[in-house]
Amino acid sequence: MDDRTLENLGLAEAPRDHPLAYPGAWPESSGLLDGDRLLPLEDLTHDDRTPVLAVGSNACPGQLRHKMAQSGITSPIPMVRTRVTGIDVGVSAHVSRMGYVSASPFHAPGAVRELFVIWLDAEQLAVVDASEGVPVPGGNYDRAWLPGPEVRIELETGRPLPGAYVYVNRHGVLHDGTGAPRRHPGQRELITKLLLDSARLRKLFGVTAEDFCARARADAALCARGTRLLVEEKLVTASGLERFVRPQQTGSPGTGAPLSPPST
Repeated sequence: MDDRTLENLGLAEAPRDHPLAYPGAWPESSGLLDGDRLLPLEDLTHDDRTPVLAVGSNACPGQLRHKMAQSGITSPIPMVRTRVTGIDVGVSAHVSRMGYVSASPFHAPGAVRELFVIWLDAEQLAVVDASEGVPVPGGNYDRAWLPGPEVRIELETGRPLPGAYVYVNRHGVLHDGTGAPRRHPGQRELITKLLLDSARLRKLFGVTAEDFCARARADAALCARGTRLLVEEKLVTASGLERFVRPQQTGSPGTGAPLSPPST
């Protein structure tokens, strides 16, 4: 299985270590993330796990491996490639302490994207929730259930899922100048354009994408100032997914059971 290592597959690099590479490399097809290997995956659904739609670095095996390793979790994670209708990938209206401006979903009827669903057990879900700030009042994301009738998520077989969770940014998303959410174009292009358009951002973060990443990394106060500035510069709009956010249902390590979809 040496040929299935993340290194050999070009999937080992984590955006947390290389911010301008965000969201990181995604697999070409479904697989089972098992330590530092991505193995073939037989089952595309897992009733004993919770499905989470990944729109950013949670679809990057290198990033997922790092998150789990920090918490001492070694259990495998099924990563399933899906075809999603009704969601597009926008720009989170916050500056991450990892040194990048992350992705966030927005409601886009008719839009079709190839995205991954990661199937998490209770411990894994708690780790990813924590990394997104879900349990923290001042965190950046809520986890929301997207029901199948509203957002269609199809497996490679064509079978639709009844729904999946997704992380919705509490700050909103950046708009494209017309008021509509903008699509995430990639980290370097995004940061370069933001700095070019805002003298106030350049004053905080420098004039290049490299400057931005270096200054933002691990500087919580600066990131918070940058996040507030995005609002002050009137760059922020709603994602359209806020209506799916309910009183938070966070996973608890060791419970062993997945979260059930909310009743409608």
